[in-house]
Amino acid sequence: MHDIKAIRENPEAFDAGLARRGAAPMSSEVLKLDEARRAKILAAETAQSDQKKAAKEVGAAKAKGDETEFERLRALVGEKKAEVAAMQTEAKELDAQLTDLLMGLPNGLHADVPDGADEEDNVEVRHWGTPREFTFTPKEHFELSGVQPGMDFETAAKLSGSRFVVLSKGVARVHRALAQMMLDTHIDEHGLQETWTPVLVREEMMYGTGQLPKFGEDSYKTEDGWWLVPTAEVTLTNIVNGETVEEASLPLRFCAHTQCFRSEAGSAGRDTSGMLRQHQFEKVEMVSIVHPEKSMEEHDRMTSCAEAILEKLGLPYRTVVLCSGDMGFGMIKTHDLEVWLPGQNKYREISSVSVAGDFQARRMNARFKPAAGGKPEFVHTLNGSGLAVGRALIAVLENGQQEDGSVNLPAALHPYLGGKTKLSAEGALV
Repeated sequence: MHDIKAIRENPEAFDAGLARRGAAPMSSEVLKLDEARRAKILAAETAQSDQKKAAKEVGAAKAKGDETEFERLRALVGEKKAEVAAMQTEAKELDAQLTDLLMGLPNGLHADVPDGADEEDNVEVRHWGTPREFTFTPKEHFELSGVQPGMDFETAAKLSGSRFVVLSKGVARVHRALAQMMLDTHIDEHGLQETWTPVLVREEMMYGTGQLPKFGEDSYKTEDGWWLVPTAEVTLTNIVNGETVEEASLPLRFCAHTQCFRSEAGSAGRDTSGMLRQHQFEKVEMVSIVHPEKSMEEHDRMTSCAEAILEKLGLPYRTVVLCSGDMGFGMIKTHDLEVWLPGQNKYREISSVSVAGDFQARRMNARFKPAAGGKPEFVHTLNGSGLAVGRALIAVLENGQQEDGSVNLPAALHPYLGGKTKLSAEGALV
């Protein structure tokens, strides 16, 4: 959420931040609600003070035997009590309106974020690897003869509908090997703490990381009120929801492999072929909880962790910084990693690594206690895919494809495949 004190002190800067995202100015509306709320709180406090004063005078009038004054003061106490209750209710209603308004406004942007309208204005910061030159026309992953026996969209459609897949045989094992390799790398080499979390969460957890209230249509809600997580960002970040941790415990670095669920609202007609855009998929997610002064440094570190996975797999990629018009709702800066897919002859996103500043921490009331003393401060939160497992599978299959429909698999996966190095043209691991 947003710091109301900062908006009061510099409303122009707040509106300028919204303008960079193409949003309308909101400071006047925010401050109008804030002023009304504060005025009502002050009026309630004044009435409560009058009530307490009259209550003391009631006893004095009673002691003096002044029944007229006693009755007048007793009636006054009753009036003030009702007045206080009404004002407190109005103050709570105004506070709720202000909170709802702020909850729906996007985060500000870091100064390093380039201005732009959409993904076409994102800026490449580096690239790694050279796309392979094929002696034949490369196919998309679902067209390969070695993949088709283990990637069944028809059965998935019968079971669940469109945008689901059933994996089996060698393809399923490669998919599992990818997730295991990612986890082991992040835990053993990058110092992340392996974590296993639920995929069903309370509604307030979705508010905490910013999926609600604006983006409820992108996720699935059960009849019992739980939400299926769109990413383990929700569970890992909310570990510190409502907590005040010691400064010495920072940074907290988590990693989890989970199922993820997205309705893909608004993506009708996009990437309908193959596994690129699914309602249910797997990700290895990274989350860091850090000191505010370390968040941008941590952003670069997390980006390098995700890049390391692609380099281990020998997959060409490029890293871009998102422009203002392509930024996520709750983030101040984002790096996208885009892997080369020869079947599409283009780079496609496989990871987003983002820093939220204190935006999520304010929503969750997550703080740290400074080692030097003083009032608790909000932590900074970051998250990133390390990586999306299904998209990594696509990239491995397409980049390793052979003319006969078989697939040469990256050396980094061989230990996880019992020494097997290839997916045959018939779909078997050999």
